[in-house]
Amino acid sequence: MRHFLTLNDLSKDEILNILDLASQIKKDTLNKIYTPYLREQTLAMIFEKSSTRTRVSFEVGIHQLGGKGLFLSSKDIQLGRGEPVKDTARVLGGMVDMIMARVYKQSDLEELAKYSGVPVINGLSDDFHPVQLMADLLTLKELGLNLAKMKVAYIGDGNNMSHSWLMAASKIGFTLNIATPKSYEPKEQILKIALENAKTSRAKIELLNDPKIAAKDANVITTDTWISMGQEDQKQKRIKDFAGFCVDDEIMALGKNAIFLHCLPAYRGYEVSEEIFEKHASEIFAQAHNRLHAQKAIMVWCDRNKND
Repeated sequence: MRHFLTLNDLSKDEILNILDLASQIKKDTLNKIYTPYLREQTLAMIFEKSSTRTRVSFEVGIHQLGGKGLFLSSKDIQLGRGEPVKDTARVLGGMVDMIMARVYKQSDLEELAKYSGVPVINGLSDDFHPVQLMADLLTLKELGLNLAKMKVAYIGDGNNMSHSWLMAASKIGFTLNIATPKSYEPKEQILKIALENAKTSRAKIELLNDPKIAAKDANVITTDTWISMGQEDQKQKRIKDFAGFCVDDEIMALGKNAIFLHCLPAYRGYEVSEEIFEKHASEIFAQAHNRLHAQKAIMVWCDRNKND
């Protein structure tokens, strides 16, 4: 059975095929054509972390595919009261057709996948956010970029978004510069996987501590919040440590007519200036809306591959 836990689980061709499917599903949706790929199927949606975009996009998405979404917060299920993940997995696997989980630990997703007997989709973990990356790639494809030849600069925290950009670059083969303050770099073991993949894909991956060097000649400049959910007590320290990492006019000018992306929510004056956010708002909100279409394609792909 195939799951969607990280882009490292997929081949380059599989990633591109899902994007092609997303493009077709989006085209149909805009023409009010709703193919019931998942007729009468049920998606369990587990949320340890709250979200606007993830909940709405998955709930609307499964509905448009002909199925039903079931929202489960940590307050609604025994998983939040100490039940082992493997027990929750086996219970849900006997009642639903697919599970999407937005959690803290990547290991919880892996355990859900191991014991549930149904496809599991990573709606976000502390280590990866692959559904967001698929929406990002779909947006860049629609904006006319050659995904295999583009140059991306990720500026900010070495978090789940930087990890997911590493997986995407290492599979597809584009150039990726990641600029973080010192001691905020991506996890070493995830970087190691990306660099190993890059030997095959010929991706060029570089870690830097200077956002201006990273942004030089980039086609895409992207960032994320410096203070992720669960890090609120570190806010003041992080604001100090990330001084100079706000994507503003000066940094964007270093790119090559660069597209700006932000996975939202965006905190103006911190990781991005108000001026840059509003200047690139059409790109950012196209990216947000593409969560719906990319995730529909992911669900259909998981359904088609559930017997592999």
